[in-house]
Amino acid sequence: MKKSVTLLLAVIILFSCTSRTIYKKPKDLIDRDKMISIWVDLFIAKGAKNVKTKDLRKNINYVPLVLKKYQIDSVRFSDSNIYYVSRIDEYQEMFEEVQNRLKKLQKANELKPEKNPVLPAVKLDSIKRKKQRLLENTMK
Repeated sequence: MKKSVTLLLAVIILFSCTSRTIYKKPKDLIDRDKMISIWVDLFIAKGAKNVKTKDLRKNINYVPLVLKKYQIDSVRFSDSNIYYVSRIDEYQEMFEEVQNRLKKLQKANELKPEKNPVLPAVKLDSIKRKKQRLLENTMK
């Protein structure tokens, strides 16, 4: 009897601790497709933070530029994100789409020298120029 009461209390406590909170839809909710696009750009912006720019600067925060691109503020984004998080199945589907878009972008931006005939030509030209300079310097 004591074991069954303990087990019953454990089950009640376990189920009472789970959160099934679903937030109300905000009046200025960002629609699903736009939210996915924002997340794609945010992941790119976060990844670019540690990449050096042409003038050798690093640690630039590009997140405000993403929010400006979509003409939203951080509060609206946060409210919409909380709403979607409360619907975890939909949120997971959204992030699967984000991941798919990022993979497509990665494939589109990969440089493959065997498929890009300009890269080997540029490399050969620079090698020829260097050899030419060396020859000129030795003849002097």
